[in-house]
Amino acid sequence: RGGPIAKPFHIVSPVLESLPLSKAAGTKVYMKLENVQPSGSFKIRGIGHLCQEAARKGCRHFVCSSGNWEMVGAMGGMDARSLSSACPAIPLLPHLHPNITAGPPWGHPPVPSPVWDEANRRALELAKTEGWVSIHPFDHPLVWEGHASLVRELKDSLETKPDAIVLAVGGGGLLAGVVAGLRQVGWQDVPIVAAETWGAHSFHAALEAGQLVTLPDITSVAKCLGAKTVAARALECAQECQVISQVVEDTEAVRAVEQFLDDERMLVQPACGAALALLYTGRLRRLQGEGGLRTPLASVVVVVCGGSSIQAAQLRALKDQLGME
Repeated sequence: RGGPIAKPFHIVSPVLESLPLSKAAGTKVYMKLENVQPSGSFKIRGIGHLCQEAARKGCRHFVCSSGNWEMVGAMGGMDARSLSSACPAIPLLPHLHPNITAGPPWGHPPVPSPVWDEANRRALELAKTEGWVSIHPFDHPLVWEGHASLVRELKDSLETKPDAIVLAVGGGGLLAGVVAGLRQVGWQDVPIVAAETWGAHSFHAALEAGQLVTLPDITSVAKCLGAKTVAARALECAQECQVISQVVEDTEAVRAVEQFLDDERMLVQPACGAALALLYTGRLRRLQGEGGLRTPLASVVVVVCGGSSIQAAQLRALKDQLGME
């Protein structure tokens, strides 16, 4: 306590070319495999960075709200690396993930809440009454700073900058981090194609309205995209850089999850499937035809953001729920 914790919690994730995705998209597609992070998600970058900074300044307790199991996985990973032994973390979880097991590694049971927004309200109450540090899962400059490391790794891995980066948007933390990273490496002219599912499309709704919009409810099966209101910073990013918003159906996202499992032998969650669906359904080619993206595209990067909250049984259940064969 009192000094910097030098080693980050995330790993340098692989960047691999995908032949099936390249064939589907009509251009060379590189996968940034954030699903292999210790927590199963990119979130450990930003959350880990924020927690390390808080611990360095003397934080003794964390409380975190998340609609994402991988967020809690990040906290569990921090406990395993001895940060939370000094700074216990209590996660507040919406009722979204059936695969949460007993005996969490951080020493405190999760506190359930109906939706992320309610979980966040309760986290802020605890932070205020108990003097704890509330760890926001996506709306904090240190979270964005942590996520920016993803782009620095891309700069080190790729011979030339990509012609586009495809990613999913939930609360907007990944988008804000990627925009920050693009500026850091001098790639600010690289367009970002931002994917959401209908029913979790708070970013798309904000862009259309020109201001933040709060969805009445999250009706998409892609619950990890389930922030009713996107971070204000995400809207600013769209004004500072070229961000192209695309919304897919739940069935397209789930079908992309299944196709990706067949193609790359990796199971990811529907939130990630939303980004993959843009490649599988030919959306990039359509954007090229509409003048949104350059023609030809030399290469694109898709951020495979995570898969920690999905299992084979859940994939089957989602297909049944959506009436997919």
